[in-house]
Amino acid sequence: MVNNLIKIRPAVEADVGTMLDIYGPYVTDTTVTFEYSVPGYGDFLKKFRTVTEKYPWIVAEYDGRVIGYAYADVPFSLRSAYAWDADVSIYLDRSFTGKGIGVKLYSALHRLLVLCGYKNSYALVTGENLRSMAFHTSLGYRRAGVMEKSGYKFGRWLDVVWYEYALSGRDPNPAPPVSFKSLDPDAVGKVLNT
Repeated sequence: MVNNLIKIRPAVEADVGTMLDIYGPYVTDTTVTFEYSVPGYGDFLKKFRTVTEKYPWIVAEYDGRVIGYAYADVPFSLRSAYAWDADVSIYLDRSFTGKGIGVKLYSALHRLLVLCGYKNSYALVTGENLRSMAFHTSLGYRRAGVMEKSGYKFGRWLDVVWYEYALSGRDPNPAPPVSFKSLDPDAVGKVLNT
């Protein structure tokens, strides 16, 4: 099965072009993302560099080809009280959806976030994206609220559903999360090979 041949690894700058190719159709053909136009390579590379300064960004490879990616980013704002929270995103080559690859990517991303010291994971899902809502629910995400008609794309107003997931316990005096870049590569490798 394809799922058994999937390798999960940290994304590198050489993956940016392929990840952008995966992301593009979600922008042009769907309401999965609220971007109106596909970012240029330079903008996407800048985003990748900014995100990976602190958060994990991983890819799924099949037969040596990147077929999907997932990453975490700043949740609500940069205010100190939110330091233990992460907003997560996932995009798969559309010919590889429904094969369990997203579950592998998100599970690995969750383990990496715990390793970094994060406590909560959040996901924003367009209200008409029933597959994503079912996916997040199946992984244990809880529907936390709806922002009604908060996005406008393709001539219609769209709801956004906010999902939350507890990554680990809430210690009374938690240490601040550490940067993904600061993690021991062997520890990262063990997490990704679990």
